[in-house]
Amino acid sequence: MSDYSDRIQSLRTKMAAQGIDVCIVPGSDAHISEYLADHWKIRDYLCGFTGSAGTLVVGVDCACLWTDSRYYLQADEQLAGTGVKLVKEGLPDVPGYIEWISSNLSPGSKVAINPTCFSVQKVREMGRTLRKKQIQLETQYTLAEDVWETRPAIPDSPVQEHADKYSGRTRKEKIELVRSALKEKGGTHYVTGALDEIAWVLNLRGDDISYNPVFHAYMIISQDYVSLFINPNKLTSAIGKKLSNDNIRVNLYQHIYHHLSDLPDHAVVCIDPDRNNWKLFESIPHSIPKIEETGIITHLKSVKTETEIKNIRETMIHDGVSMVKFLKWLEEEVPKGNVTELSASEQLTRFRAEHPDFKGESFSTISGYGPHGAIVHYHVTPESDVKLEPRGIYLVDSGGQYPTGTTDITRTVALGPVNDQVKMDFTLVLKGHIALAMAVFPKGTKGVHLDALARRPLWEHRLNYGHGTGHGIGFFLNVHEGPQSIRPQNNETEVLPGMITSNEPGVYRPMEYGIRIENLILTKTAGESDFGTFFDFETLTLCPVDLSLVLGEQLTPEETEWLNNYHREVFDKLAPNLSQDEKAWLKEKTAPIN
Repeated sequence: MSDYSDRIQSLRTKMAAQGIDVCIVPGSDAHISEYLADHWKIRDYLCGFTGSAGTLVVGVDCACLWTDSRYYLQADEQLAGTGVKLVKEGLPDVPGYIEWISSNLSPGSKVAINPTCFSVQKVREMGRTLRKKQIQLETQYTLAEDVWETRPAIPDSPVQEHADKYSGRTRKEKIELVRSALKEKGGTHYVTGALDEIAWVLNLRGDDISYNPVFHAYMIISQDYVSLFINPNKLTSAIGKKLSNDNIRVNLYQHIYHHLSDLPDHAVVCIDPDRNNWKLFESIPHSIPKIEETGIITHLKSVKTETEIKNIRETMIHDGVSMVKFLKWLEEEVPKGNVTELSASEQLTRFRAEHPDFKGESFSTISGYGPHGAIVHYHVTPESDVKLEPRGIYLVDSGGQYPTGTTDITRTVALGPVNDQVKMDFTLVLKGHIALAMAVFPKGTKGVHLDALARRPLWEHRLNYGHGTGHGIGFFLNVHEGPQSIRPQNNETEVLPGMITSNEPGVYRPMEYGIRIENLILTKTAGESDFGTFFDFETLTLCPVDLSLVLGEQLTPEETEWLNNYHREVFDKLAPNLSQDEKAWLKEKTAPIN
């Protein structure tokens, strides 16, 4: 029996003691974060799966993990020998875990969750479904957490100032923007546990979570005061004094729930039910009205200021130089036989670290050669590491954190000879990428309306990909941020000028290879007409696309012109920062195609 089997059996023992039939363990924390500090990696501890999306369901005689198409292959590998069965969420006729539980338990059964690790919306969804089958949802237990006797503490490293010069707004100005929006909505108190919101509005950053410069805290903004709930050890005396001068009260992290229960009777609370936990919501007296919608701060920070846009354009030059150095190095070193997925990833980080402002990666680099490239969120380990050979293709998805912005870029490159299918697949992905990059669309357009543009060339050849086409990105914050997205699912958010979103279509052939091309795009105003205001995109990322994989005859004249113009811009902006050898290499890689 594996360690994971033992841990799940220990959980079942605790469940039996409380009369619990099923325990649900999410890959989340008390702040409904995508990426977690070790303290909250309870699901990982129980079953070994480390993907950013996945829910473990433990019953009396079975255990299953639900995850989406990005992690099918990874989950297959990590769950082997644990006794946990993979359920491939999103496939036809595959029920979600809530539906599965309601179908497999009898009336009177009990399902337990930790109320701090599920959003308000998710608990409501579970409750509605389970009640129909007379199954009871218990929200007072921490059974899974109690199994982990050596659980790490919540990080207590100090926070740092993020200078106003980077964002163009002071924390006082940002707080006033929140208050103005709050007043407009008829609210008196804005409650948030979303870590990126708190870091953004306070112009503070931390390192509690790998790759995400955030810190654990909660916050309440009213018209009269701001309360920050945080471990005070995380605040230097200088930062504490500045917060006090800005009329921000500092409270103990764990006191948030008591404070919410003591809100005044006249309060009207504005809270995002998708980004705040159930216990937080339930701590607010039921008599107090709530305005539930996407977070005010989430909307505010999604539209970058002119200062942020200026800074991110400069950041793209630094990051692009690192990518050019890496791709040149890769081309030269792979034939020597000394490069592996892991060493390539480490070398890319070293190139980024040559810039003095580099603060670290924005996520764990996806460095996938051949079949590993087909694992959408592949994470190379010493056990999975393979040598890069001078044949086939290599996919590298990476990003950097800088005070002047966050980057996220994917390139797929040929390491040697490839067959015609690879070139056709790559060209179709490129056509989809260009179609989105060239989009012009009216005000009011949502991401769901744009998604098909990137997929159409693939659909025409009966190909597709399982992930979204684009996600929002933070400014020296989380690499995945909302509220906007470009995907088949409609999240009702309009794409607005100032938003920065990824453009990343792909295609994946399991056990063969994966292809993805990703740039970041900035929404801009394209102009006015009798039919209203129209927007378009500016591509921000600066890095060549591998032309050796492009079937030029498959591109339209407009697509060819876009690619040549893009490569001209890449060369013009990066060349001044390169050595003569690097400049010559880049000149060849960005040569126009007919």
